[in-house]
Amino acid sequence: MKADDIRENAFCMPFANPAYPRGPYRFYNREFMTITYRTDPAKLRAAVPEPLEIEGDPLVKYEFIRMPDSTGFGDYSESGQVIPAMFRGKKGSYTHRMFLNDHPPIAGGREIWGYPKVLAKPTLQAKTDTLVGTLDYGPVRIATGTMGYKHKPVDLNEVKSALTAPNYLLKIIPHVDGSVRICELVEFYLKDVQVKGAWAAPGSLELSPHALAPVADLPVLDVVSAVHFIADLTLDFGTVVYDYLTDQ
Repeated sequence: MKADDIRENAFCMPFANPAYPRGPYRFYNREFMTITYRTDPAKLRAAVPEPLEIEGDPLVKYEFIRMPDSTGFGDYSESGQVIPAMFRGKKGSYTHRMFLNDHPPIAGGREIWGYPKVLAKPTLQAKTDTLVGTLDYGPVRIATGTMGYKHKPVDLNEVKSALTAPNYLLKIIPHVDGSVRICELVEFYLKDVQVKGAWAAPGSLELSPHALAPVADLPVLDVVSAVHFIADLTLDFGTVVYDYLTDQ
């Protein structure tokens, strides 16, 4: 194999059998249950990296997501915490923790954007009159979310506006000597968003302590809202908006 061949064809690990194909990545009928809750303000500030800022109430959006049909990544589920945050006056969201049951989006999410993705077992499904989300880390149940099933329609434009706002990630890649080679704040957007339906209902969320999956470190003080929606969307590539190794 020639060096020029490597330079021309390399885009992810492993070179001989890449863990995922080239993007962007399109998701069809992606189903969300998002439970917004109020948490401890000091703990929330400690979780959000500068130069991102928290504005207003100390809120966390806990997500349970079903991805039944995604190009390159397949059929999988996801769960985790997203924090409303602002970057230089621009309102968006910072992804704090995310747990998946599928290797390609874990590898691709980490390597391309810097998603904090970890292998676990999330689920989202309707159980008679209730939408139920769960997250197990190994044999331990660490998150359970519930909401009534499709009680009240929600404005689709309002949901689309939230989905198309900027998203932020802290991307860290180590060097071969163990030092940090990449340490960046990444901004990205969801594109070509089509919201097919959205509903609100009473919701609940329970988080349990775990040494290696500490979702309960941002405790649930009270639930603000619960929204269920289904959308098609494209996960596009991102841009680096802050380099922790060179920017001051």
